[in-house]
Amino acid sequence: MAEVLEIREASLGEIALVFLKLGTIAFGGPAAHLAMMEEEFVRRRRWITQADFLDRLATANLIPGPSSTEVAIFVGQLKRGWRGLIVAGCCFIIPAAVMVSVIAWAYVRFGSLPKVEGILSAIKPAVVAIVIQALGKLGRTGVRTTLLAVIAVLAVALSFVGVGPVLVLAFAGVASASAWAMTNRLLGAVAFPKMAGLQKVLGLPKVVVAMAVAAVGAAFPVGLVRLFLSFLKIGSVVFGSGYVLLAFLQTEFVERLHWLTEKQLIDAVAVGQFTPGPVFTTATFVGYVLAGWAGAAVATAGIFLPGFVLVAVSGPLIPRLRRSAVAAAALDGVVAGSLALMAGVTWQLGKASLVDWPTLVLFGVSLIALLRFRVNSAWLIAAAAVVGWVMR
Repeated sequence: MAEVLEIREASLGEIALVFLKLGTIAFGGPAAHLAMMEEEFVRRRRWITQADFLDRLATANLIPGPSSTEVAIFVGQLKRGWRGLIVAGCCFIIPAAVMVSVIAWAYVRFGSLPKVEGILSAIKPAVVAIVIQALGKLGRTGVRTTLLAVIAVLAVALSFVGVGPVLVLAFAGVASASAWAMTNRLLGAVAFPKMAGLQKVLGLPKVVVAMAVAAVGAAFPVGLVRLFLSFLKIGSVVFGSGYVLLAFLQTEFVERLHWLTEKQLIDAVAVGQFTPGPVFTTATFVGYVLAGWAGAAVATAGIFLPGFVLVAVSGPLIPRLRRSAVAAAALDGVVAGSLALMAGVTWQLGKASLVDWPTLVLFGVSLIALLRFRVNSAWLIAAAAVVGWVMR
């Protein structure tokens, strides 16, 4: 109850400024974005409880689209309704979209990407430390029972053997709900009808997918409309990381439409990875390469629009899920599964980032700065970038 009383209100102006800041400094992909959001909204500003943050993280993982951007949209919706939803999402996306568009302009004009390896090699160890700190804090709330801990461990194992993220989350939710039902001696026929709210959340993508596929199937000339519809379709069906997005872009733009070369596609994904903000701004780069500034705007709108729609529809269902005991148990399992997926991404990011003594030292110093001195993650990212620039 005390936690609820401490929650602070936020104006649209505050929401815009905070998300513009996050969209400018949030390097490292979705796991790092979520870590920074947890620090910003749960610990520092107290805009949302940790339990509410975890519920929205779990729901964002259940629907297609960029999960960290959808959590941002959820936070805006929670604070200021549909206005907050639009402001939070747009302000998180716009800084990255602008940066990517400028890089794409330089790429088209000069034929190569900027050299940023030195700065990135220093930023990545700091990002790993930020994500580990967030996992520790979120785990205390999201994995609070032995059962949820077991589910999380099994979810990590499934992820490591190659099971897709959606199936991992489905396993975690069903396992938690089934354990609750058995504990309370309920028959499956009695328990699972109560999960109608969860089924609605899981069924939401089907509506969007059907609309997108029908639209793409219509006879449109090649141009901005076709570009928008292609990215609308991708944004409606893609789950997972930027590497999953790569597969969809490969199929659509290289193999099917023949609009991009393999090299252009790899360069587009690289730009999405090394710029801050959503990795899905890879679409912005592709749009600019294909149709200039208008193409960048159209591609960005197309790939992110389904996320806004899905959050707007699913947001009001979260409190209803919590009111149903079995649905709440399923959501607890999905939360544990989401944290397990985040841990798996952190392991992969650590293996790719901590490759020599300088990066290990940067990681250790960053972890100490976060855990011992409570340094703000934004300042830590900035300091790491300066170190990388000097070392380079």
